[in-house]
Amino acid sequence: MVGKDYILSSLLVFVPISLFLKSTSPESALLFVTSCIAIIPLAGWMGRATEQIAHRAGEGIGGILNATFGNAAELIIALIALQNGLHEVVKASLTGSIIGNILLVLGASFFAGGLFHREQKFNQTAASALSTMLLLSSIALIVPTSFHYLVPNPESRSEQNLSLEISLVLMATYLAGLLFSLKTHKNLFVGEDKAEELEDGHLWSMKKSLIILLIATGLIAWMSELLVHSVEHAAHALGMSQIFIGVIVVAIVGNAAEHSTAILVAMKNRMDLSIGIAVGSSIQIALFVAPVLIFASHFIGPKPLDLVFTPAEVLAVFLSTLIATQISSDGKSNWFEGFQLLSVYVILGMLFFFL
Repeated sequence: MVGKDYILSSLLVFVPISLFLKSTSPESALLFVTSCIAIIPLAGWMGRATEQIAHRAGEGIGGILNATFGNAAELIIALIALQNGLHEVVKASLTGSIIGNILLVLGASFFAGGLFHREQKFNQTAASALSTMLLLSSIALIVPTSFHYLVPNPESRSEQNLSLEISLVLMATYLAGLLFSLKTHKNLFVGEDKAEELEDGHLWSMKKSLIILLIATGLIAWMSELLVHSVEHAAHALGMSQIFIGVIVVAIVGNAAEHSTAILVAMKNRMDLSIGIAVGSSIQIALFVAPVLIFASHFIGPKPLDLVFTPAEVLAVFLSTLIATQISSDGKSNWFEGFQLLSVYVILGMLFFFL
């Protein structure tokens, strides 16, 4: 972890660089790039602080904390985009986070782990439970999108109400999933990895953890505001659509620190933890972050958000879930399966680039 901490700390230099560019070149595409990079180490330190607090608070409260702050960077970025009425960017970032975790992160984890271990094994029952929740996520996206395209001239109000009601179901399912994994069937999700949860082997004080968490959260909100306000300029200057930026760029930025952790533990043959990070993060996005954004949109932003995605986004999530479920169904992984997942991610990235 020392090397990783050093890299994260060195990237913090992009925080003052972003603030300087904000005052000198607020419409520069470079501001978008530097604010993206600045969020990566801040998200990493937020994750470390949350992990430390969760370790001290106990398993139950720790699970809730990880659910709340596990995808805090993406949530903050999305809330600020929502406040500025950039609904397409918000939806694209949700789609990108889901497919990014189950294709890019899981694929890179399988690939990197497979280079060091000929065949890796993980808990098949736990992986199946996670895959089922991913499938539910796909259904939640398909239903409101199908309603939009199948019903002649659907009313915006009806779509918003349907999205709100589905969000309530998703949130209830997510809470039930927490109960399942933390209480009634926690033996399926606690293996040898659990004892090694803290990589550096020592605990921070609660005061230090809270201070780092608050500072990181505040700076992420600040950098996210710069990022959101520079999205349009960056899209024009770099020749990219806002959907591509949301699906690929913003999604990778918000999850970068978590991505690296999943890959590193896979290289140590701790696949249960790696899959829990990658697939669990996608589930949190679909069942926790998306409903929170739907609820929040009724209080902030110019109009409520809905769950009507583009056909390409729905297709991407469904196909990603399908192949991830297929590959993880046998409880074993190797480098070639990781390569296959990465190939699908590249193909979908090409699709969104040319949309």
